[in-house]
Amino acid sequence: MISCTLRRAAVDTQWQNLALPPTFLLPLRARISTTPSFVESSPPQNPFLPPQHASKPPSNIRTSFKTRSSASKKAIQTPPSPTSPAQQPTPPTPASLTPLSSTVRDLLPLLRAQPSHYITAHIHARPYLLTAGDTLRLPFHMPKVKAGDVLRLTCASSIGSRDYTMCGAPYLDERLFECRATVVGVEAEPMRFLEKTKRRNRKVKTVKSKHRFTVLKVKELRMRSVEEVEGADGVVDGADGL
Repeated sequence: MISCTLRRAAVDTQWQNLALPPTFLLPLRARISTTPSFVESSPPQNPFLPPQHASKPPSNIRTSFKTRSSASKKAIQTPPSPTSPAQQPTPPTPASLTPLSSTVRDLLPLLRAQPSHYITAHIHARPYLLTAGDTLRLPFHMPKVKAGDVLRLTCASSIGSRDYTMCGAPYLDERLFECRATVVGVEAEPMRFLEKTKRRNRKVKTVKSKHRFTVLKVKELRMRSVEEVEGADGVVDGADGL
């Protein structure tokens, strides 16, 4: 009996060795596994609690997410509250502007008492020396104006007379003077023709140009008194400023 079992075991091991060749004879594809092996890491369980309670996440996490999402929705849905009229910024008024210095208060009546005045007005950052009755031809065409419009020139760097001159740093306060100019019309220069050519090119290009200029006439130029500057009627209405 024992010899039969030993013989059967020897035959089985010999058959298994014949059925499976050694690993170095196997192909490369058979030895390399293409399926990735992932090890799922499970959170450590509390040994003092049953497994069903240990795998359940805490309830405070869900409540915290709900409160955050609801707070964000409320913040997005609520429109901004309109500001009250007291909180809105107010535009500057003549009373809230810088008061006149003592030097200007003393010398302004002397300059105002002079018979005639001149002014260095700035229109589009270009200075023009003007006096009452002068005609000014601007080197450009001013848009959105027509003949008969009255413009108030509010940008000036100096104003003076034969004996006194007041200079700004860089410009004077517009409350100190009044300078008004009337739009007389628009002048146009003759048509210009300019021929443009290039080297080794027989084509000749002719460019036409005809510029237009706005003409102004100074109608009024006067100095204001200290009472007018500091009074309630400090702003001159009914005129456009430049």
